[in-house]
Amino acid sequence: MNNIEVVGSYLNAIREKDLSRIPLAADVSFEDPLTPKLSGRQAAIAFISGFLPAIKDVKIRQHIAQGEFVATMWDADTTFGVIPIFEYFRVIDGAIREIKAYLDPRPLTNPNQ
Repeated sequence: MNNIEVVGSYLNAIREKDLSRIPLAADVSFEDPLTPKLSGRQAAIAFISGFLPAIKDVKIRQHIAQGEFVATMWDADTTFGVIPIFEYFRVIDGAIREIKAYLDPRPLTNPNQ
């Protein structure tokens, strides 16, 4: 599986609400505007799983890859509306080692605005 396919499996797992299929390294680091930096597979899974009930679909816009790095633009179709997300991934030996998510968190934190 190439690195874009690894990232695609991460997004498909979110779409299908089956995080057990995400190829995360045990020592993955995860950063997002809504949480301090997280370390470890269990911490990342716990955080992501909190958003699964709100996610209706995932639409991948574009992947850009160079070596072990993949940058992905995607839309989360949620109960709060469509939220554009840009994520930076570092993939080593078929496992995601680093995730940095960039998004406007206002629809999630202020759903009535």
